Amino acid sequence: MTKPALTLYLAAPRGFCAGVDRAIKIVEMAIGKWGAPVYVRHEIVHNKFVVDSLRDKGAVFVEELNECPDDRPVIFSAHGVPKSVPAEADRREMVYVDATCPLVSKVHIEAQRHAEAGLQMIMIGHKGHPETIGTMGQLPDGEVLLVETVEDVAKVEVRNPDQLAYVTQTTLSVDDTKGIVAALHQRFPNITGPHKEDICYATTNRQEAVKSVAPKADALLVVGAPNSSNSRRLVEVGAKNGCDYAQLVQRAENIDWRALEGIRSVAITAGASAPELLVNEVIDAFRTRYDVTVEVVETAVETVEFKVPKVLRETA
Repeated sequence: MTKPALTLYLAAPRGFCAGVDRAIKIVEMAIGKWGAPVYVRHEIVHNKFVVDSLRDKGAVFVEELNECPDDRPVIFSAHGVPKSVPAEADRREMVYVDATCPLVSKVHIEAQRHAEAGLQMIMIGHKGHPETIGTMGQLPDGEVLLVETVEDVAKVEVRNPDQLAYVTQTTLSVDDTKGIVAALHQRFPNITGPHKEDICYATTNRQEAVKSVAPKADALLVVGAPNSSNSRRLVEVGAKNGCDYAQLVQRAENIDWRALEGIRSVAITAGASAPELLVNEVIDAFRTRYDVTVEVVETAVETVEFKVPKVLRETA
């Protein structure tokens, strides 16, 4: 039986960013240096396949430091942690490695500098996300106020409207964040913003790539985890940019084939914590059902690399 023709538009860039790649290497190198088990506070990155693979190698994932023994190394996830976490690790004389993405650390440093200048912080982010918790935890309680929407800006109560600064979570929707920033400037004309955009290059690039492929395709599949902020934003960007069917899938087995009946084209991308292996798995699944033509739509080339911490580059 002849397979129906299907064009796959493969968004580029997609998948792993430099911060995710670095964080995974940190766990692997820590296991190589100190042996198993190595403890990891929170999922190192938000992807079940990655976490399960590292668990098989000897990583033990926990949510809080009190679940870790004193005599084994612990790694802090790429999302960042409140200041209280390394302080507690120091108190317990634990060996720890901070795998916080350098671009998240940049936001932490910005928040600290603004606070030292006497400014109260407003953070644009998602309540409960580990990156938001980590950034807000750089300063004392009450010094960072969270807003998630334009509506929140109208309700936020500040100490002094002329002594404010804002930072953002690095994995937000670029377009949605612009609206919130505009609302902040309208209500607080003297608010100070970051010297350079807080939303990271990888988030921005992946969203721009989706904007390019979404209008071409009958459907968009984003390979990523449901707890991955940047992956969820890609689905939203696709839906807002001309793709009527935009869905998040963790693996090829999660594809809803009935929903795709009759389609002629599908755009595929992957969140920054999703490995390319899972993208290839999805493409192979389409090849079993369709006569596939793959067209790569590239909107940027990424060359960023981040070094792992010095302690892992030193010989034991």
